Amino acid sequence: MTELRTLKVALLGCGNVGAQVARILLDDADMLASRAGARLELAGIAVRNLDAPREVELPRGLFTTDAETLVKDADLVIELMGGIEPARTLILTAMRNGACVVTGNKALVAKDGPTLHEEADKAGVQLSYEAAVAGAIPILRPIRDSLSGDRITRVLGIVNGTTNFILDQMDSTGAQFADALAEAQRLGYAEADPTADVEGYDAASKAAILASLSFHTRFSLDDVYCEGISSVTAADIAAAKDAGFVIKLLAIAEKLTAEGTKTGTETGADGNIGVSVRVHPTLLPREHPLAAVRGAFNAVFIEAENAGELMFYGQGAGGKPTASAVMGDLISAARSIVLGGPGRAETTTGQVSALPIAAAVTSYYIGLDVADQPGVLAKIARLFADHGVSIEIMRQTIHRDADSNIESAELRIVTHRASEAALAATVEAVKGLDVINSVTSVLRVEGV
Repeated sequence: MTELRTLKVALLGCGNVGAQVARILLDDADMLASRAGARLELAGIAVRNLDAPREVELPRGLFTTDAETLVKDADLVIELMGGIEPARTLILTAMRNGACVVTGNKALVAKDGPTLHEEADKAGVQLSYEAAVAGAIPILRPIRDSLSGDRITRVLGIVNGTTNFILDQMDSTGAQFADALAEAQRLGYAEADPTADVEGYDAASKAAILASLSFHTRFSLDDVYCEGISSVTAADIAAAKDAGFVIKLLAIAEKLTAEGTKTGTETGADGNIGVSVRVHPTLLPREHPLAAVRGAFNAVFIEAENAGELMFYGQGAGGKPTASAVMGDLISAARSIVLGGPGRAETTTGQVSALPIAAAVTSYYIGLDVADQPGVLAKIARLFADHGVSIEIMRQTIHRDADSNIESAELRIVTHRASEAALAATVEAVKGLDVINSVTSVLRVEGV
């Protein structure tokens, strides 16, 4: 029997995910060797604090604070430190010394992916980051490999478990945002500082990565329009529920023509095709597959020209689930070393431009508090028509103030799909009508 070669693995970071990766490398060494075609030796674990408590008991001799020396002597480097620096410098050092790199660093890949890919190409090594999006869900490899012979037209993703848990709590219990956030923090789903999650920044990094792979063009975080969920109220949730919708924070990437029509064509006759990449609270019909994604779970819904509709669902965070994604990338990279040849290159043949939010095509849900008098509905409908926006659903509820005995009406309007620019202009014009007391909510709608 041929003796298997040994590949040295350097692990950068030993938090929840890193500790589980180290455990798997040590406990499942024989299984991993049979699948990789080589023994994967954990050569060391670089950490900032040698004495910090770890989730998994690991041999103390593996730990070091000298990350630079560790990566220079490795065949495979796993980066789970997070942040931009020193992670970026260490990854570049590793690749320039001939190591394949596996990372879960979504912020770094979204911000500086082009540089990392260029360096990987120069060095002929593999750069993988399945763990950067949606935890355990295998989504990046299916997009890159399984759908490489198809044209993806749209991606909708629930890619942040914290915000999905909060919105699900608000929907199922009627809780206010602050109370649902506090519960998420108590259960460990949300950090003490939840800004990156609730303001949508985490999901925006993942949206840039999904868009880059789906449309074979390098998109950065700067190309993503981003809104969080901190302004979503219990009243918004209740109104959406009453109208047959659920609110989710979605990462959306879709290809549009210059006229705003979805298309799977790589290049248009006028050359003005682009991709809209955005993150924002979104109303979904309750029958949509993504509407049923509960708690802290993630899901990504893909529309492709030939494959049709596909959905990937699973745990989007946590030490063990994310470690599973890391190990999948590690085995793939190890096999590429064993078999020889260059690392898997990124395909950037599309080169479509990122469109501003004004060019996005969506529907709006608009809540209005209006005077209860004849002709109000006609005025509003006429204004929408003047702006080229068609109303799909209009519901009216009458309210009487107990103190003043004055009646007002609450209107809930769902539009047909139109450009963001036309919809935003319509809302601004509505605010100027003398029969409008206030615009109570404006949210985007998908799936209608």
